[in-house]
Amino acid sequence: METALIIVDEQNDYFTGGKFQLVNSEKAMENTKRVLDKFRENKQLVAHIQHIFPQGGPFFVEGTPGSEIHKVVAPQSNEKVFTKSAINSFIGTGLEQHLRDNKITKVVITGMMTHMCIDSATRAAKDLGFDVTVIEDCCATRDLTFGNKTVKAEDVHASYMSALAFAFAKVITTEEYLKL
Repeated sequence: METALIIVDEQNDYFTGGKFQLVNSEKAMENTKRVLDKFRENKQLVAHIQHIFPQGGPFFVEGTPGSEIHKVVAPQSNEKVFTKSAINSFIGTGLEQHLRDNKITKVVITGMMTHMCIDSATRAAKDLGFDVTVIEDCCATRDLTFGNKTVKAEDVHASYMSALAFAFAKVITTEEYLKL
C-alpha cells in the first residue's frame, strides 16, 4: 500500500445547484467514483480534502450544504477527511504526515478546481517528494476572465494539465488509470 488517492474539494457547491458550479463537474465526479471504487476494492488509502471558508465566504461556508463533500464520493469511516482553509491541500492539514505515517510514496490526485487546488496540491506533492499522478478527467474547472478576455474552461484545463505533465506529474485519463 504505497499509493494513496487524494480527492480534492468534491463539494456540493461545485455541482448543479451549487454556488460555484464548474464545467463538467458531474462527469469528473463520476470518473472519480470509478477510481475511488478501485482504491476501496484494493484496500488502498484514501484521503478527502474539504475546503471551508469562514462565514461570509463566497462558497463552501462552514455548516452549509454546499460545503459538504458530495454524497457520490462521500468518505467512508476508514477514510480521513482533511479540512483546509488555504488553496494548498498540504498547508495546515496534517495530510503530509498522514501519508508519511502510512508509508505512502505515490499519490493519485483528483478533484476540483484544476487551475487552483489541483494545481497547488500537485505541485506541493511533487515538491514534498511524492510520485504524483493526476487523473485529468477526474478534475474540473470553469471559464476564467483576465482583463477583457474570457478563457474557456476546456482551455484552462488543458493549459494546466499540460504544465503539470511537463514537470510535476504523470497526467492520464480514468480509462488509462483503471487499466494499470
